[in-house]
Amino acid sequence: MDRLKNKVAMVTGAANGIGRAISELFAEEGAWVLVTDIEDDAGSETVRDILARGGAAQYLHCDVSSRADVAAAMARTLARNGVIDILVNNAAYLIEDFHGALDSTDDEWRKCIDVALLGTHYCTQAALPHMIARKYGSIVNVVSIQGMEGMMTSVAYTATKSALLGYTMSVAYDYGRDNIRINSLCPGPIQTRIGAEPGGLHYRWQCDQTTLGRVGEAREVAWAALFLASDEASYVTGVTLPVDGGWTASSARPPRPGD
Repeated sequence: MDRLKNKVAMVTGAANGIGRAISELFAEEGAWVLVTDIEDDAGSETVRDILARGGAAQYLHCDVSSRADVAAAMARTLARNGVIDILVNNAAYLIEDFHGALDSTDDEWRKCIDVALLGTHYCTQAALPHMIARKYGSIVNVVSIQGMEGMMTSVAYTATKSALLGYTMSVAYDYGRDNIRINSLCPGPIQTRIGAEPGGLHYRWQCDQTTLGRVGEAREVAWAALFLASDEASYVTGVTLPVDGGWTASSARPPRPGD
């Protein structure tokens, strides 16, 4: 407990799944958390649950692809006590059916780039001046193992996630002397509301990709985010940390579903 005592954190895409788990754990560990999302009911529920457990949090509607929304979120964060210690860029554009290069649409490309890549940039750009002024700050970009390895029929999503890895390394290089740390967290298959149906063909395939033989829980990703956000990781920056049950550790790949 108290690994983030008195820290101020902003988490994007925090209404559900991994973002919610990160927000809840940060609050349990003593941080005040601004929970941001475009799903207002779910975001407000996340905050109610945090408050009910004795944590401190607020919810704010924020479309990270909008500079105006990001500015408002940063202003709300700074209103807490004038600082931002931690930024978690978790928001991403997700749909049920992405496409390969031949069939991918301009719309899915634009939304992937606008939300995951530019959204991360807008939030990081808004946070950096305040972190630099204090010579302190930790930024965690929630990416995906799809940024590290190719994946079928998801070219826009995969390309955007790969770009985020480069973004993280560049920011780490530019602002390390200001004591700003930025790291990429790459979840593998995680059981969330948008995850594969347990027991189904795709779920079993995902389990077979990991050396642990199972999918992960959102809380397990949150624990990794907590480490990167905390002062325990004070000498860690620019890294790509897979939280994937060993998916990226193994070169052996069973056939994909349907093969």
